[in-house]
Amino acid sequence: MRIARAGWAVIFRCLVGAGAGLLLCRYPGLRPGGQVVVVVGLVWALFAAYFFRDPERPLPQDPGKIYSTGDGRVLSIEAEGEGDEITIRTFLSIFNVHLQRAPCAGTVTEAEYIKGGFRVASAPGARRNERCVLRLAPDGHEGSLVMEQIAGLIARRIECWKGEGDHVAAGERYGMIHFGSQVAVTLPRRTRVLVAVGDRVAAGLTPIAEWTS
Repeated sequence: MRIARAGWAVIFRCLVGAGAGLLLCRYPGLRPGGQVVVVVGLVWALFAAYFFRDPERPLPQDPGKIYSTGDGRVLSIEAEGEGDEITIRTFLSIFNVHLQRAPCAGTVTEAEYIKGGFRVASAPGARRNERCVLRLAPDGHEGSLVMEQIAGLIARRIECWKGEGDHVAAGERYGMIHFGSQVAVTLPRRTRVLVAVGDRVAAGLTPIAEWTS
């Protein structure tokens, strides 16, 4: 199983903690506490390996589709601004893969990190949480898509590996959010939504919309 680079530091710290517990076990008076530290360290190391898993996925080949940027459950599909652009929001639980993948091929035209709160990622108010926002000019289509990585109550770290001027392929990894979080994609005009609220989606695998022209 492939593990994301950020996960190895967490796993290492957990194993160091378990090692410290083993040292404590050498002393009879400290052995019970040392055994607890060993168990906790190993359990957290295993959980970190599971959470930071990074499965290999084939890049999507249909340029007529727009794909999910994250694994999880669709929270909402609605026009949130003054125009008629539709935003699809997806909740990522701690049990989902937390890597984000580009919804289609294109070039990043804007990149912004916005400070905000840390509300529960499944709540409506989470759209004002701390977040990283990328605007993507899609290859071969007019308009632009907006991709958001949104922190949650537990998630306090967002990694975004792309910036202004970078080109991404559909399904290419572009970032990661640590622990429960939310992602959102705001679609341009001339697209049709293919998912419904409550649907389970996978980054780079599930088409969430398609181009209509």
